[in-house]
Amino acid sequence: MDDTISQKLADYQAAESAKQLVKATPILLLVGPSGAGKDSIIGKLSQAGGFHRIISHTTRKPRINKGVMEQNGKDYFFIDKSKAVAMLDDQAFIEAKLYSHNVYGTSVAEIQRAHDEGAIAMTDLEVQGVAEYKELDPKVTAVFLLPPDFATWQERLHKRHDKISDKEDYSRRLRTALVEFKELLKNDYYVPVINDDLDEAATYVEQVARTKKVNSAKQAAGLELAQQLMKQTEAFLSQ
Repeated sequence: MDDTISQKLADYQAAESAKQLVKATPILLLVGPSGAGKDSIIGKLSQAGGFHRIISHTTRKPRINKGVMEQNGKDYFFIDKSKAVAMLDDQAFIEAKLYSHNVYGTSVAEIQRAHDEGAIAMTDLEVQGVAEYKELDPKVTAVFLLPPDFATWQERLHKRHDKISDKEDYSRRLRTALVEFKELLKNDYYVPVINDDLDEAATYVEQVARTKKVNSAKQAAGLELAQQLMKQTEAFLSQ
């Protein structure tokens, strides 16, 4: 089954109707390392109105998140691998990928709901998913959230993941973040946003999503911080 899914994901292309739907729907993609505050920003924007939070599909099992068990239809649509294969065969995804041996994907149905509501569709996803969306429509807004500094980021990580007792899991998160920082720095389609003050960051993300206007000073500061975080992460992992 895993080999079948891997091959289907490698060959997957969204249906032409799905591509047109993406172009007809305003979309906000949030990316950034674990602990950058993607969930918090999504929560703020959900309260602001005019945004539809895309609920992704995944083949992984529900787990405890911030002390609460994840719920089907609220946190994710939890599906088994046979359902994932059926959805791939039916071209029911906008994009889908394999991450940590599990399928994660955005369904066409979720984008359709946002479109029908006249809302901005928003979701958090990996850099690979952003690249796939950008191929479908370069006008998609991609915001890269950054923690204010390395020490605060590590503190958030430990707090969020209950001290992260598994050293390999911790290293994996940092290696993933390193890849993400490099993607931000090599692609000019990202809008970097430093999440120091949550309300201020959410207001700026909302502005970017609604108007497409980017503050050049914030852009430069975000890219400079990303360079610093990348170097500090590399140094940490080399210890």
